[in-house]
Amino acid sequence: MAEVIEIFRLGLHDQVAARLRTMLVEGRIAPGAKLNERELCEQLRVSRTPLREAIKLLGAEGLVDLLPNRGAAAVKLGEADVRHAFEVLAGLEGMSGELAAQRITEAELVEVRAMHFEMLACHARSDLSGYYRLNALIHAAINIAAKNPVLSKTYRDVNARVQALRFRTNQNAAKWKQAVKEHGQMLDALDARDSAALRELLVQHLFHKRDSVLTLLHAGEIYPTAAAGTATSRTATTGTASTRSTTVPTKTVKAMKASPASRR
Repeated sequence: MAEVIEIFRLGLHDQVAARLRTMLVEGRIAPGAKLNERELCEQLRVSRTPLREAIKLLGAEGLVDLLPNRGAAAVKLGEADVRHAFEVLAGLEGMSGELAAQRITEAELVEVRAMHFEMLACHARSDLSGYYRLNALIHAAINIAAKNPVLSKTYRDVNARVQALRFRTNQNAAKWKQAVKEHGQMLDALDARDSAALRELLVQHLFHKRDSVLTLLHAGEIYPTAAAGTATSRTATTGTASTRSTTVPTKTVKAMKASPASRR
């Protein structure tokens, strides 16, 4: 019986971590905001023990900063942090692509293709939340296909800190369309097992993301201000991670409807 309880306990804090991770990435917990344990426990309907375990896990991933004797806060990166993180991440993703093109199995390639077309469907219906989930899975799958555990761990650690920033860059219709085009080119290079091409495409893809983030940062648009200082959201659901689609700005939706998504 003790064993069964332990498995359930571990499963619960993993579920809580997944729900908090989505809230952090999608900005429903504002960058820089302290995590209010009492309110989060009420919204997620869990006790403080699994919540605190989940927060520690997200701290290890780099999504939250653990503050000695002061709880935790959602990570908020400045310009120098952004430049440094994307500089390293571009190198890691480039290496992942180069090795993946050489080592990916046919089964893994089929799975990447399937996720790519699901991602295109999300783009066509302006489902930013679904699109980003699949986008992140594709990048992770390429990294895993490189079959280098040291590279994979380093990639996860660095990427975790910029997930929320990567998510926000697609809220601009033109940049979102460009990202979709780049993903089509990546799939072509992976299909052709062209390691040099895939490396270059991924490096440039990450630099484009970095430039988009910096543009939004300079314009004061990268971090939401309406929820500043708030660490919870009324849209949090119970039992499972929220599947609510992120609302794309009206101008973005109109632009997407005027231009059908293509594989490129």
